[in-house]
Amino acid sequence: MRPTIRAGVDGTSDESEAGDVSDAEDVNDVDGGEAMSWMRITADGVAPTPWRNGGGRTRELLAWPHVGDWKVRISVADIDRDGPFSAFPGVDRWFGVLSGGGVRLLGRTLTPGDGLLAFRGEDAPDCALVDGPTQDFNAMHRRGAGVLRVQPADRPLLPAGATWLGLFTERGGLLVHGHRSVPLAPRTLAWCETPAAQSYVFDDGDQHGPAWWLVWSER
Repeated sequence: MRPTIRAGVDGTSDESEAGDVSDAEDVNDVDGGEAMSWMRITADGVAPTPWRNGGGRTRELLAWPHVGDWKVRISVADIDRDGPFSAFPGVDRWFGVLSGGGVRLLGRTLTPGDGLLAFRGEDAPDCALVDGPTQDFNAMHRRGAGVLRVQPADRPLLPAGATWLGLFTERGGLLVHGHRSVPLAPRTLAWCETPAAQSYVFDDGDQHGPAWWLVWSER
């Protein structure tokens, strides 16, 4: 079974198992003698799960490596109204607005194109919409379970010592490494385990949409 999760009280998600990630596509790749298998899943192809409080919906893309004992969790949420985030003690979070008028969170106003806001899961902040519903990117990392780096994909990446490598793109493009390229549709998460020790480049053409590298390592 592939790992995924169901949405919880406010769309930040609970711990239940949702079965196979049947929408994820496996892309086998061999480059420079290194065998790699990329998985791709598009948010628009994942059925949204309504929040229990009726405030929005979540499209869960990945819980890695296991649903019941995840280290990294990635999702896209539709926020329809103001409300608090659920508390996630021991979890670090990254949040960014993909579309809509923006949100006010932890004293900041976030709009599409802004950088990700990092905060502790135990803070459980209130989220207020600026001008109507938004669609938003969420990344979570269980604190103490290795190290997760989240950074803009506007520069080449060399993931030295990484165990897991991910890329989320809002508008799509090409993930290039060595002599290979992996096409990515809009709002796609691509990931692989044990990435080859080489340079990775994300080319979005002239679209200039938000995209982020996610790199997990043991330390």
